[in-house]
Amino acid sequence: MANPVLVEVTRGNLVESRHRGMVVAVDGDGKVVFSQGDIEAGIFPRSACKAMQGLPLVESGAADAYGFGNRELALACSSHSGEPEHASLAGAMLAAAGVDEGVLECGAHWSFEQPVLVSQARGLERPTALHNNCSGKHAGFVCAACHTGKDLKGYVRYEHPVQAEIRGVMESLTGAALATDNCGVDGCSIPTYAVPLKSLAHGFARMATGTGLAPGRAKAARRLIDACMAEPFYVAGTRRACTRLMQTAPGRIFAKTGAEGVFCAAIPEKGIAIALKCEDGTTRAAESMVAATLARFFADEPDLHAALMAEANRSMSNWNGIHVGDVRVTDAFAA
Repeated sequence: MANPVLVEVTRGNLVESRHRGMVVAVDGDGKVVFSQGDIEAGIFPRSACKAMQGLPLVESGAADAYGFGNRELALACSSHSGEPEHASLAGAMLAAAGVDEGVLECGAHWSFEQPVLVSQARGLERPTALHNNCSGKHAGFVCAACHTGKDLKGYVRYEHPVQAEIRGVMESLTGAALATDNCGVDGCSIPTYAVPLKSLAHGFARMATGTGLAPGRAKAARRLIDACMAEPFYVAGTRRACTRLMQTAPGRIFAKTGAEGVFCAAIPEKGIAIALKCEDGTTRAAESMVAATLARFFADEPDLHAALMAEANRSMSNWNGIHVGDVRVTDAFAA
């Protein structure tokens, strides 16, 4: 099926770009409460599923053994901007397990936040793995492995016990079979698996509600979701969409982006979770899509609904501050 146009970008009085996509919202039982496009299509969640990948850190007992609180757990679920607070906390997580950044296998890159990048370029010869947007997640992997006595070398590889455990967790949550035939390599070198969009949303709905989960897993899942909502800066960073959305309704909205136009979100109090993908992989469109979808479920709270729609429909200015156009969602999101 052809996915509908969900986001338009205007310049002057004309539509300059159109973004097609698919979005689904489900409850804990997997019932669809809103959808657009091909929700059975297999997509790579990329970083949007990091909260699922963080479950072994909590379930293994490592998080408690190393004294991790909300900030550490949020960072373990993050795609952070490589700001000083993020890199420092990732390093502290590793130190708690008795190791350092030398064990990380995620690679290194400069900060996503331009002022921070400029400062790094002035003061650093090169960035370290701690600045990688996935260093918190990888620190979580390493800490879980250290606590359970697993060999750290090659922990990013498909066959490593760390990745095998994550694969099992994701299969259990989403109900999708994960194996080499639907596996790719993510930007941080771990396996990433294509799953149906609806299944991804259902996995997050189960995490948010505990529906169908064993008590221990339900508690661990909600602990991670709550940590992200409590510490949104450590999930993303300055001016980032995930952080802004969670700050719009503190403690009520969970949101996590993934590369190539993917977003997942949950509203625990309403028992709803969302998964979506902008078909062409454009992040700005995915950000509008998730904000508009979240807004649907707060129609009875005008101020919050308006704040979320302001995230969905945004004006664009050029470098001189002149308004040149808008990013806006289409009528597909109308109540």
